[in-house]
Amino acid sequence: MSYEPKVKICGVRDGDTAHVVASAGADYFGVVLVEGVRRQLSPFHAQEVVRDFRIRSRDHRVKRLREKTTQVVGLFRNQDARWVNRTARQVDVDYVQLNGEEDEAYMRAMWKPVIRQVRVKSEWSREELSDLVDHHLSQDRIVLLDRYDEDQPGGTGKMFDWGMAEEIANREGVLLAGGLHPQNVKSAVQQLTPWGVDVSTGVETDGDKDHEKIRSFIEAAKSG
Repeated sequence: MSYEPKVKICGVRDGDTAHVVASAGADYFGVVLVEGVRRQLSPFHAQEVVRDFRIRSRDHRVKRLREKTTQVVGLFRNQDARWVNRTARQVDVDYVQLNGEEDEAYMRAMWKPVIRQVRVKSEWSREELSDLVDHHLSQDRIVLLDRYDEDQPGGTGKMFDWGMAEEIANREGVLLAGGLHPQNVKSAVQQLTPWGVDVSTGVETDGDKDHEKIRSFIEAAKSG
């Protein structure tokens, strides 16, 4: 059986980009509902993006008889759990991605399936990271491995030590993030055979999503 990683494109801000992401073969795209960050959307704006995507995706599948559906992820960080649940339902996301210090009780209170961001610290051992990842996987959460940065909760465009993720990123349900772009994602896939890869900054030009970079990233990842 051939190996093909999942691909998630994060920080989508408009319907046209969502359509490009889906048409190019991504498995997930993310809309950012974290307060005070550059890619933040209001719940109303995010709802419009997702509604436009779902209408166009439905029409595209009817015409092309495609079965695959790109799933939508809403990103949150340390926000009131009740508000997150209501907003996730309002925006109509398929997953909630939690990027803060949300505890077990919080994660178990989510109405939608959870993607748990794990920001990898340089002082961790591989065993510590492995145990943490296995815990979340045992709770039926997808795990997103990203670089730790005390000033930014994600989307830094910086890599962490890939050696830390060896024999971890290839576990079912683990997404590799941090510093990936169209030129290096194939190497990451070949080195770590991750279950999936995630990108945001790496497919942008001057802070905006670049449709050609998105297509190139997905093609490189899927061919890795």
